[in-house]
Amino acid sequence: MSRIGKQPITIPAGVTITVNNDNIVTVKGPKGELKQAIDRDITAEIKDNQLTFSRPTDQIRHRAMHGLYRALVANMVKGVTDGYERKLELVGVGFKAANTGNVLDLALGYSHNIIFEVPSELKVATAQEKGQNPTITLNGIDRQLIGQVAAKLRSLRKPEPYKGKGVRYSGEVVRKKAGKAAGK
Repeated sequence: MSRIGKQPITIPAGVTITVNNDNIVTVKGPKGELKQAIDRDITAEIKDNQLTFSRPTDQIRHRAMHGLYRALVANMVKGVTDGYERKLELVGVGFKAANTGNVLDLALGYSHNIIFEVPSELKVATAQEKGQNPTITLNGIDRQLIGQVAAKLRSLRKPEPYKGKGVRYSGEVVRKKAGKAAGK
């Protein structure tokens, strides 16, 4: 039995969850509204201010979907109540980030600046403090979207293992290699 799929989702105050006949779960909260289509074999049921998921059989596919959709809807509930935030650091000499609205202008050591348009569902902020690395902060209610945009930004200049330069998640530890001089 899926341990995650068995756990009920407690619906907090101010959040409404509806499940329609097409198996689409809609979560509305103070920060916004999110929708998720659920596999036709998995059933969602609301009882006593809790949402539970159940599956018809113990097939591998059903067990996988059971935990997956429970986790996705739990992330949606947390997103519409608290929201999600992801921070990225730009480590490197001359690396800069500036934003006008949802358009990021990144200087990452290439011959040209990179213009990156962040989806309108997210809010983006940049900060540059003296003595600190420039930071990019992404805020929104959709955890999947924030993770995808953060991964795309990181892929523009991944941290390299010799000097550690690049775009990294806040708190990410980059393992450094010794380099050529260590061999002698």
